[in-house]
Amino acid sequence: MKKKLTGLLAILLAASMALGGCSSNTETQSTEPSSGEEPTEQAESTEEPEDAESAESAESTEGKHEITDLVIPKTATRELQTFNILYSQLAADFENLCNLTEPLLEVDTYGALAPAIAEDWGTEDGGLTWTFNLREGVKWVDMNANEKADCISRDFATSLEWVLNFHKNDSANTTMPLEMIEGANEYYEYTKTLSMEEAYALDASDGSKFMEMVGIELPDDYTIIYHCVAPKPYFDSVATYACLYPISQGLIDELGVDGVKAMNNETMWYNGCYTMTSYVQGNEKVFTKNPAYWDQDCFLFDTVTIRMVESTDIAFQLYQTGEVDYTDLSESNLVTISGNENNDYYDYLVERPADKYSYQIHFNYNKLLEDGTPDTNWNTAIANEAFRKTLYHGWDISEYYTRINAVTPMVCENNFYTMKGLVYTSDGTDYVELVREEMGLPKENGETLLRLDAELAEQYKQQAIEELTALGVTFPVEMDYYIAAANQVSLDSANVLAQSISNSLGDDFMKLNIKTYVSSSTQEVLNPHLQSITMNGWGADYGDPQNYLGNEVSGNDSAYYSRTQNNINDVEATEATQDLLDTYAEFTAMVAEADAITDDLDARYAAYAKAEAYMIDHVLTLPTYYNVPWCLTKINPYSKMNAMFGSQNEKMKNWETSADGYTTEEMEAIAAEHAAN
Repeated sequence: MKKKLTGLLAILLAASMALGGCSSNTETQSTEPSSGEEPTEQAESTEEPEDAESAESAESTEGKHEITDLVIPKTATRELQTFNILYSQLAADFENLCNLTEPLLEVDTYGALAPAIAEDWGTEDGGLTWTFNLREGVKWVDMNANEKADCISRDFATSLEWVLNFHKNDSANTTMPLEMIEGANEYYEYTKTLSMEEAYALDASDGSKFMEMVGIELPDDYTIIYHCVAPKPYFDSVATYACLYPISQGLIDELGVDGVKAMNNETMWYNGCYTMTSYVQGNEKVFTKNPAYWDQDCFLFDTVTIRMVESTDIAFQLYQTGEVDYTDLSESNLVTISGNENNDYYDYLVERPADKYSYQIHFNYNKLLEDGTPDTNWNTAIANEAFRKTLYHGWDISEYYTRINAVTPMVCENNFYTMKGLVYTSDGTDYVELVREEMGLPKENGETLLRLDAELAEQYKQQAIEELTALGVTFPVEMDYYIAAANQVSLDSANVLAQSISNSLGDDFMKLNIKTYVSSSTQEVLNPHLQSITMNGWGADYGDPQNYLGNEVSGNDSAYYSRTQNNINDVEATEATQDLLDTYAEFTAMVAEADAITDDLDARYAAYAKAEAYMIDHVLTLPTYYNVPWCLTKINPYSKMNAMFGSQNEKMKNWETSADGYTTEEMEAIAAEHAAN
């Protein structure tokens, strides 16, 4: 088994490298809509394959869709929070809602932008103005697939008005349109001045305040023109994200604003692949194929049932009894199966491709104690660069990777902030390889963390102790890390982290305190600034490094991590913090300089790579891991949309399945074929 699993790892790594070389598809999808290339038109729903190539393609799909009624388990933490995709900013919502509502564009299995409601799109002025031409015949339907209205260009203006209306959308998903679309910020601020009743009465009709103020034109029912505040060469990738999804004014008229806010599967309108015909919160939801869906040539399941379970162990039990078609494997189950060649599932272990998230440790630079006073000891310590570099070069968290992947843990190693595969240069080079070059990092060796350097770590440790002792810091420095109460999996992982600090840095230098919250980490921990660190991942909303690095800049209240977790904007200038503030100011200036380059994407990415390398070199955050778990699956993960940005990672369209489950050997072949293409 060891040989077989190692072979699979090698194939997956090779696939990653090969995909980086597919310069035309990958680079065009996220960065060069103005190159003159038109997207390939998909066949109208009434058309049959007209040529040999189409017929061959249709024939090649036979036998790849063996399951027609799919059942997937999800843990309770993945429950829906809202049915309004315009409001949501959670991956757990998107993986459901992307199947119910259709955007302008989608992506293919290699991450290239593809037509959805928009048949074609482009810009003729370097990304300042974007035109989307919509297909006719897209229908809004109710839960039972009864037709409600046509989906037209006005629906996208209506949705943007909703997003930018302070009282309607509670400021959700405003960041991108505010920063990108002409007049969006002005309209948003205007709605703030209104009463709720006045704001609720606004719409996107001809002659409305919205159409007057905001840079959007509707020449006809099937054309949308967006005017950006400055050239945005990646704006078409934004068309895959929640903020530009449509909503019908007819639905708002039917339910009222408050009704839309509170809508459910029975009251919402659908234009996506499926309708949700049954929903029992915390238990089960059933997706049923939408017979009115525009893409009649695609494969959709007759039904998909999502079963909510308490843990992956329960999911594994259901997989064994044939009640679900997929399960991630806990550390214990993976070790048990991989260690016994006679186990029934030994030959069916599949290492999933990494998800779209790059996971980081974020430092809180303005930590408060429970009484609301500053945690001076921590704040002074973390502001010191030698202290942070001690963590970077000395903290070995590789044991933590076994919690994610007990068979090939080092495949989880992450040395960057931006996720691999987001964008590529004109010669097909993955953007993160530019960062690697700037940092002078070799390729990962699969054995030890590249950033570790015991001698350098000891030098920085002694420097930090000397400098911080002079400022009154006492050792060991205590680092507070919060997990959900009564979550044994989180507790076990936190204990591994605590032990790794002790082993790596010594109990005389740092101590990890494991603390808990009851229900909401935001309300109980982040808002009162109680944490020393957080560990979480970011998946891109759109295809540009700005969406990663822009979250960390100082002086910008729209920068997500700066606002919610590192709190750099709240740090006062003192002897202890001035160097930190200067470093953040330099990093912020580098990001702004990179963002100003819009006419040369290679130069843009090179500038961002310098900024990212600077951020990591100064350890403003600490790159941590990629999520690469093992699973048992009847779903081919390489048939899914490779959505490295946007809201469509779990769009259940054209998924290939095997009724018996995929073997390790079969998945190796699939990965190799995917890489070759």
